[in-house]
Amino acid sequence: MSFLALDLGGTKLAYALVSDKGAVFDGQAILLGNRKGPEIAGLIKTVITDFLKNPKNKVDAIGISVPGIYNEKTGRVWAPNLTGWDDFPLLKEVEAAARRRPVVIQSDRACYINGEVWKGAAKGCRDAVFIAVGTGIGMGILSGGKVINGSSGVAGAAGWMAVDRPYQPVYKKYGCLESRASGDGIARLAKQLIKAQPGYAGVLRNKKNFTAAGVFDAYHKKDELAKETLQECIKLWGMMVANMVSLLNPERIIFGGGVFGPAKEFIPQIIKEAARWAQPVSMKQVSVTASEIGSQAGLLGAAFFAKELFEKSSGKQ
Repeated sequence: MSFLALDLGGTKLAYALVSDKGAVFDGQAILLGNRKGPEIAGLIKTVITDFLKNPKNKVDAIGISVPGIYNEKTGRVWAPNLTGWDDFPLLKEVEAAARRRPVVIQSDRACYINGEVWKGAAKGCRDAVFIAVGTGIGMGILSGGKVINGSSGVAGAAGWMAVDRPYQPVYKKYGCLESRASGDGIARLAKQLIKAQPGYAGVLRNKKNFTAAGVFDAYHKKDELAKETLQECIKLWGMMVANMVSLLNPERIIFGGGVFGPAKEFIPQIIKEAARWAQPVSMKQVSVTASEIGSQAGLLGAAFFAKELFEKSSGKQ
């Protein structure tokens, strides 16, 4: 058995063929560029169509990871970081391209934790949390061996976690945590600090550097404002970890997403900050680590959901 897995993010679409043993083949990624709404769906359909045209690609089912909330009852996606995806009918859009193959769509949060359980840092765990820090912030939750989606698929929307006060209007669009400690939030926070420090003359004065990557680069060049920005993010990430430790008592917390990558070196500091806030018994029991499968977590998770769907539909479960 093999499955076509697609991992849609805020800036790119990754896809690959994944075997039923978790081996990943022909992995590729396409930047979304300025695509919006139906144009993004068109890209997904093109990838599926082209992939299935190749007789070498034996695909039993298709799994798609999306950066937001998927409603299984309606087949629609709410993805705040994708223009035109406030209530997008993705399942309807892709079913024809799938050519009668089973299609499963899940939130990236659920896919990330499933991928880590199958082939990554959560292997063997029954209680674990995957924290994805990229364009936004999402959280995949495994409790008692089951992925938790909530009553309408919203569970794990960690970007909306309240970790500061007073309330700011920007929180309405992005959520409190995401507005300051996601990939976009890092750049947004750096801008705020620059406005508050009119005498600053470092590399982040150049607007081209107003990205998370630019802030990390400036940090490694000993830029003080970049250091201040990332120290604030470390505190927020630590508070997030502490809240999850206290609420869920997980065995393991795994950081992944595009930011962790560069922020992997900060995990010891995040643990130290989390220990200040968390329930002490639970904090001593948890291990906090970076993803072992990196950018493949979403693909592997989507493939695993496709594998489950195929086995169920073909009576192999």
